[in-house]
Amino acid sequence: MDDVQILIPREVPLGGPRAMPVRRTLPSRQRSLVGAWCFLDHYGPDDVAATGGMVVPRHPHTSLATVSRLFTGEIEHRDSTGAHAIVRPGELNLMTAGRGVSHSEFSTPQTSTLHGVQLWFALPTRARGTDPSFDHHVPEPVYVPGGIARVFLGELFGVVSPVATPTPLTGAEIILDADAVTQIEVPEGHEHAVLLDDGDITLEGAPLGSGELGYLAPGRRTISLRSATGARVVLIGGEPLGEQIVMWWNFIGGSHDEVAAAREQWMAEIGGPTGDAGRFGPFPEGQPAPLPAPVLPGGRLRPRG
Repeated sequence: MDDVQILIPREVPLGGPRAMPVRRTLPSRQRSLVGAWCFLDHYGPDDVAATGGMVVPRHPHTSLATVSRLFTGEIEHRDSTGAHAIVRPGELNLMTAGRGVSHSEFSTPQTSTLHGVQLWFALPTRARGTDPSFDHHVPEPVYVPGGIARVFLGELFGVVSPVATPTPLTGAEIILDADAVTQIEVPEGHEHAVLLDDGDITLEGAPLGSGELGYLAPGRRTISLRSATGARVVLIGGEPLGEQIVMWWNFIGGSHDEVAAAREQWMAEIGGPTGDAGRFGPFPEGQPAPLPAPVLPGGRLRPRG
């Protein structure tokens, strides 16, 4: 129980003028990374009529990959690789930025309730200059002791996701029955974290509150989950990244100068001629105006890891 570090979510606005509130546990003051996972937003269930839903116009990313995981509702995704997808519950949509990509996310008109998680993982230095890409996968449910799991990245419960990642990672949604106890075998050298979405859970004997993230350091071979009334959790994990990163707004880099250069390039591209395709790629016409980057804070951005 003492081995579990509990990260409390903080509420932040997401997107542009009609910002949707989300609960963020990564990054936090206590922890920046779980393996290569560097960002976790948890949102909903939100009444879209009241909140406006997800309204995130075109914006850039570098040196990271985004994972959209929905429980309820739909999101329309467009990106500068040419991908156009409807994100649906239970599916994996992974966009890898590589050297640079831009994309937009809007909840669909048919969506009345929006509920899910948005995750990022940092790319190691060797993968930061790669071409951007988009992957789609629908993991099959697998019965596990005490519930059902959908493994969307990595290997867990004997299931291997076909979607490759540049560092060893794990991602799974697990729905536990009432009075369930589940022992999960995990790689001993990996670190892990469990997000409680709904219901009740104890992680290695430590109770988690709704939206809290329980972190476990490397060195264990199993993870124990227990639920009295039933629960839905998201488990993430991976081999420690072993690198420090500089993370600001939607950019990751190896230094302050890399992030500052990415910001400068983004602002130059969105201020250029219509259809100008530079580092962050082309984008379909007729879409809402792109999001400008905020002003960099004073001083140099500090690495974290």
